[in-house]
Amino acid sequence: MQNVGETTGSFMLGKELDILMAERARLLKVAGAAAQFVASMDGSELPEAVATEADILAQSVNALSEDTLREALAAITRSP
Repeated sequence: MQNVGETTGSFMLGKELDILMAERARLLKVAGAAAQFVASMDGSELPEAVATEADILAQSVNALSEDTLREALAAITRSP
């Protein structure tokens, strides 16, 4: 028989997992949009003031694993 503390702890853990999964879904959409942006941008046409940030974004997208990138792109195609 579970005591109230274990039941409450399990409930709270479940809620935290729900929050983390929702945050992961939002982050996948951000990563997918960033990947689409990086794929379509022409770095030579960017103003010098944003070139560093664009390079950081491109490097970050390129550092994603293939599976994560695939999930991220799928997340934006499913997005309303």
